Amino acid sequence: MNETIRVLMERKSVRQFEKKDIPADIKETILAAAMRAPTAGNSMLYSILDITDQKLKDLLAESCDHQPFIATAPLVLVFVADYRRWVRKFAQAGCEAPKPRMSDLILAANDTVIAAHAACVAAESLGIGSCYIGDIIEQWETHQKAFNLPQYVAPVSMLVFGYPTQIQKDRKQTTRFPKEMIIFENTYHDLTEEELTDYYDDERAVAFCKRKYTSDFALEMERSTKEIVKNWMGE
Repeated sequence: MNETIRVLMERKSVRQFEKKDIPADIKETILAAAMRAPTAGNSMLYSILDITDQKLKDLLAESCDHQPFIATAPLVLVFVADYRRWVRKFAQAGCEAPKPRMSDLILAANDTVIAAHAACVAAESLGIGSCYIGDIIEQWETHQKAFNLPQYVAPVSMLVFGYPTQIQKDRKQTTRFPKEMIIFENTYHDLTEEELTDYYDDERAVAFCKRKYTSDFALEMERSTKEIVKNWMGE
């Protein structure tokens, strides 16, 4: 197993960090890796907000489903889908380009997440743990105001970084679904009822549904996503 594969296979989310700053040169390396990520047509349809203000970290710790560890992270990066640069440049260049569409939002979201994961993997290779915070999609109005987000700019992902504590280093990885449940050759097919039962029992599925799909934060994420789309589409 080469070093790149080892980093990918051993990475796990970290939510407890040592009280240790990330050196400036290491931070720049992580950001540079993000900016070298694959991007649609080299258009780089994202921006990265480097959150250094402790008051903003404290706000995120509350607005992102009340997760105090966010406020203690030495490095917090908010990744936003950003089509605004191109809208302005097209206008400046006299292009008769249509306003950004839903397809452009999806493409920008792809670019944004790819850049975020490049940062995630780069950090891991340098001994720095991270945790994705999907809750950045919640509380749209709060985040729009806090980060001065104009039209055609929308939060998609957030990563918090820091040196993991020994407890976090020793913690076991979570398991993943078996390959047979995820990888299909050529075409998609539904799992059989028996396979669904074997892979995930009903009790766990009900608990997961309540935690991730019908909980208050899930409903808020849905509400905020609708508002983000309205803002993007100018509705």
